[in-house]
Amino acid sequence: MNPLRILVSQSHNPWFNLATEEWIFRQMNSEIQTLFLWRNADCVVIGRNQNPWTECKLARMQDDGVLLARRTSGGGAVFHDLGNTNFTFLSPRTGYDRKINLGIVLRALARFGITAEASGRNDIVVATDDGFRKVSGSAFRETKDRAFHHGTLLLTANLGRLQDYLTPHPKKLESKGRPSVRSRVMNLSELAPELEHAKACEALIAEFQLQYEGQCEIEHLDPEHIEGFDELRATYEKLQSWEWRIGHTPQFRHHMTECFSWGIVEVYADAENGRFERVQMVSDSLDPDLIEDFGRALVGQAYGGSGVDYAAALTREAYPGGVGEIGELSTWLRSQIEID
Repeated sequence: MNPLRILVSQSHNPWFNLATEEWIFRQMNSEIQTLFLWRNADCVVIGRNQNPWTECKLARMQDDGVLLARRTSGGGAVFHDLGNTNFTFLSPRTGYDRKINLGIVLRALARFGITAEASGRNDIVVATDDGFRKVSGSAFRETKDRAFHHGTLLLTANLGRLQDYLTPHPKKLESKGRPSVRSRVMNLSELAPELEHAKACEALIAEFQLQYEGQCEIEHLDPEHIEGFDELRATYEKLQSWEWRIGHTPQFRHHMTECFSWGIVEVYADAENGRFERVQMVSDSLDPDLIEDFGRALVGQAYGGSGVDYAAALTREAYPGGVGEIGELSTWLRSQIEID
C-alpha cells in the first residue's frame, strides 16, 4: 500500500490556498503521493512574471471586490470563482509521469458520464458540435526530487466574467511581462448538471486512492493552520502583500493623453516593481512647470492611487494657485492607473 496524503481546503481565500500550494511544494515529504483540493472566491490569479495592468481590468476588480493574486509559478492570468475546482498533485520526481495525474482527472470525470481527453501538455478538452472546448488547464513544476502538477476544472464558473476582468482596456502599454493566451472554454455542468465541487472532490479522491492503491484520512485545512506552521504563515503573508502582488510587476511603459479645459496633457510613465521609475509629463497648459513638477514628484512612488496622491500633495504645496488643475490631473491619473 502506497503512502498517501489528501488535503481539502475549507477556505476560499486565494492567498491562503496559493500559500498552501507553495507549502506543499516546498515543505512536504515528496515521497508521499499528495492531493490537494481547493477553490477560491472571486479573484484573478496571474503568473509570476505577468503584469496586472496588461492582464486585468483593475478598476473594475476593485469596484466588484475581486482580489488580485500572483502565483509563484509561471502561466497565464485566470479568473477564479466558486465554480472552479482546483487540484494539486505532489509526487516523487523519480518515475513521475504527468499522464498519471491527467488519467486520474479523466477517470473522475468519466464517473459523471463525461468523455474528455488530454490536449497538448496542459489542457483537458471535450468534443462539442462546435469543436473542442477547454474544461481544464494545468501547469507543472519539477525539481530534482519532486514533481508538482496543478490545474483547474470548470464546473459552474461564471464564464461571462472572464471577459469582465481579464480583457484589459485598450491602453498604450508596452509591457515586458508575459501575456496570457485565451482559449475557448465551457463548464462541465453543461454535460453533467449534477456535477458540483463536493462531488468533483469525492470523485478525484476516489480515483486518486484507486490509482495508488491506498487509503488515508482526509485533512481539512483553514487559515487557522497558519498559526501552527511558520513556513505556511510566512508564505501567506508574502502572497497577500502589496510587494508581491503589485511590486513584483516587470517593467512596462504607459502612455496616457487627456484634454482638459486648461490644456492637453501627455504622460509617458515607465514603471518597474510597482513604482514610477521615470515620468515625462508635457502640456500646452499656461503653467507647464506645474505639470513637469507633478511628474517629477511621481518618480519613486507606488504606481497607484497612493503614489498619485503623494505627488499631488507635494505639487499643491508648491503651486497653491493650481489646486483645481492638480485635482483634475490626479483624478484622471488615478482612473488610468486603476489601482490604489
